[in-house]
Amino acid sequence: MANITELPAGTWTVDPSHSELGFTARHLMVTKVRGQFKEFEGSVKVGDALGDSQVTAVVQLGSVDTGSADRDAHLRSADFFDVENNPTMSFTSTDVTEGSLKGDLTIKGITRPVEFDLEFTGLATDPWGNQKAGFEASTEINRKDFGLEWNVALESGGVLVSEKIRINLDIQLLKAA
Repeated sequence: MANITELPAGTWTVDPSHSELGFTARHLMVTKVRGQFKEFEGSVKVGDALGDSQVTAVVQLGSVDTGSADRDAHLRSADFFDVENNPTMSFTSTDVTEGSLKGDLTIKGITRPVEFDLEFTGLATDPWGNQKAGFEASTEINRKDFGLEWNVALESGGVLVSEKIRINLDIQLLKAA
């Protein structure tokens, strides 16, 4: 495993064409539904010391894609993201350490602290001389903490959509010149 202290100081931006921001929820309490957001941006300002680093990201909630147009439309509606009134979700870090990214996640105007398990996957230079860095991160949130309340109780017990949502990031960064 690569060591995050190898990451050179400076400004890095998320390369969206080589990155994925996904999520997983339980459906009917027996299967998993996966989705992702197609439009997002982010930057990492790496400090001389890892603790001086800052991560920010903004996600366009209207870009949600679960592979089902009907489900995506429902997620964009007032039942869930209410994209008309809350078009973005954002993240601002509060602490970066080896193995952990802590910060404030804002969805529907509600901000809560979250902690991602963080793995630095390495550095590489692409064929055009651009310096790239890779990260994987994941966390689990309770969607009700962010005002995402809609659900349906099942006759057999349980609910249609889980409260717990897993967020998975696979991020490639590009070092600014």
